[in-house]
Amino acid sequence: MDELQQEHEIMKVCLLAGKIMLQSGAETYRVEDTMTRIAAAFGVENSHSYMTPTGILFSLEQPQHITRLIRISDRTTNLYKIDRVNTISRCISLGELTISEAYRALEDVEHEKPNYPMWLLILMSAIASGCFLIMFNGSWNDFVPAAIAGGAGFTCSVFLHRMVQVRFFAEFSGALMIGLMAVWMVKNGFGSHIDVIIISSVMPLVPGLLITNAIRDLMAGHLISGLSKGAEAFITSFAIGAGIAFMLSFY
Repeated sequence: MDELQQEHEIMKVCLLAGKIMLQSGAETYRVEDTMTRIAAAFGVENSHSYMTPTGILFSLEQPQHITRLIRISDRTTNLYKIDRVNTISRCISLGELTISEAYRALEDVEHEKPNYPMWLLILMSAIASGCFLIMFNGSWNDFVPAAIAGGAGFTCSVFLHRMVQVRFFAEFSGALMIGLMAVWMVKNGFGSHIDVIIISSVMPLVPGLLITNAIRDLMAGHLISGLSKGAEAFITSFAIGAGIAFMLSFY
């Protein structure tokens, strides 16, 4: 493998690692640090990376200046994939993986199926909603209504997001479903405190990790990424609030 081809292969590894991490919800500075460390481990000391939540720009300076840009269109939360990429990055730094081996390992991570089936995610969302209700000093009589409303809202949000690739619409519809279920159960005597039921049920939809990453990116000096993630978190929160407000206007 000649030097130019090797640089292209190194760049492919770095970009794939960065793509997986950014799509999985990693902080901007963590992604940039991982890409730079991988390039340095393969002998390229002068590398530069710049990214926003929707794209990665990566450049190798020596011996030939090469720059590539990739687009990030879908983002979710998958801490398992972030951990896998970090593990591969450490193996590269220790010299345990060649360029081709590292790329194949990253491809395996990218194409891995979700760790948990959808029914389990819905069940955990329902249980979490009930637990949040108890944490917010709610009544045990409202535990089941909160669990039902939280599970229904999460289900609606996930499946609508698969059908319509507009996150605002999916979050709005999920919150609308939560409001509908809460109102229906309280009116029919299955629940008593509609406010606590709604607050606890929307918690699985709240973009907590996104807000945390936005603050951490701003503190690390990544102003554009931090503001972009903050704006995305604000829009998601607004969609949730709008869905609940729309339903309560008929209550």
